[in-house]
Amino acid sequence: MAGEFGRHFFRVVCAVIFISSLFLLRVHAQRNNPAAKARPAQTKPQNNRVGDQACASCHSEKVNSYLQTSHHLTSSLPSKTSIHGSFAPGANEFHTSNRYLYYSMQATPRGFFQSAVEQLSQSKTLAHTERIDLVIGSGRKGQTYLFWKGDRLFELPVSYKTELNAWINSPGYPDGSPRFDRPVKPRCLECHSTSFEAVPDSGNQYRKPGIVLGIACEKCHGPGGLHTKNRKAKKDTSTDAAKDIINPASLPRDRQIDTCALCHAGAGKPIAPALSFVPGDVLAENVFIPDPGPNAEVDVHGNQFQLLERSRCFKSSRMTCTTCHDVHKPQRDAVAFSQNCLTCHKAETHLQVNADITNNCVDCHMPLQESQVLFSDNNGRKFKPLVRNHRIAIYNVP
Repeated sequence: MAGEFGRHFFRVVCAVIFISSLFLLRVHAQRNNPAAKARPAQTKPQNNRVGDQACASCHSEKVNSYLQTSHHLTSSLPSKTSIHGSFAPGANEFHTSNRYLYYSMQATPRGFFQSAVEQLSQSKTLAHTERIDLVIGSGRKGQTYLFWKGDRLFELPVSYKTELNAWINSPGYPDGSPRFDRPVKPRCLECHSTSFEAVPDSGNQYRKPGIVLGIACEKCHGPGGLHTKNRKAKKDTSTDAAKDIINPASLPRDRQIDTCALCHAGAGKPIAPALSFVPGDVLAENVFIPDPGPNAEVDVHGNQFQLLERSRCFKSSRMTCTTCHDVHKPQRDAVAFSQNCLTCHKAETHLQVNADITNNCVDCHMPLQESQVLFSDNNGRKFKPLVRNHRIAIYNVP
């Protein structure tokens, strides 16, 4: 009996030692992992948000400029100014490859609508109409529209493409088929809005109140409740500010990149629930983004980070996305981008060819290319949008 008790006691002691060792190893790893210390613990709760206007009370210049950017305008409520497609007679129709089907867009006092109109016979038509409830896209390249069916969110079948100045078939919908059934998943909204509440394991079911459209300040800086509270209490030293709000520029390089890669490294596969990621977190712990390998072809749409990290510029420097992009300003000027290039690269060899060429490095070294994955079956032909390739390299550009 005593021998059996002794063996049992020994096993319990071993188990306690093993669990204690795991705990100590974990604490040691966290203490020595800069990523673990990058984000202040106080800013994690998503319900501690205060909104852009609270930021504007102290940072009006940055906020007012940011409100004009494509990031901020990436989703919005429908209005005559937010919807870029035309509702004028003659311009408000989209004809498909099916000669018996066309779509009509209407602006009425009750709202904005899309209708699929099928010609069943010479005297009979069948129409399916849904309201435009959300606008996705700033309109710089185009827009797609969403509608609510109860508390479920779906994509409408007709989008707008700025390059064509025309309505086109929405990506993912077959041409010539009157369908309104493409669900909008949380991973889509995670990149096109700031905050929402998805019903777990529902696919596309959301609680409508509380959706924050556009990319707001707190998407990149984390919830600002503690920061504004401390500022109002006159706790405005630089030490306090560093603790109660996230400045992405102060994060380690990998964590800075992760903040942008959340939406600019492909859709990936969610590991944690949508909106779990806060700047300073390790992206790989929230979204699994497969490594395509050094020689695999990477599409130009949505994979900016994978392409950038293949660049010699990226590998041989400490550059990040904000080396070239000032996210607080609308910035699409080739001259401004080129000035960043010239901080490292000399222009003498190009000056022999054309003095103006140094004002536009990007069109040669980051050319616009067709996306092979984001396309629209548009009236019998595929429309492939042009997207900037973020692999900085030497290309055979005509």
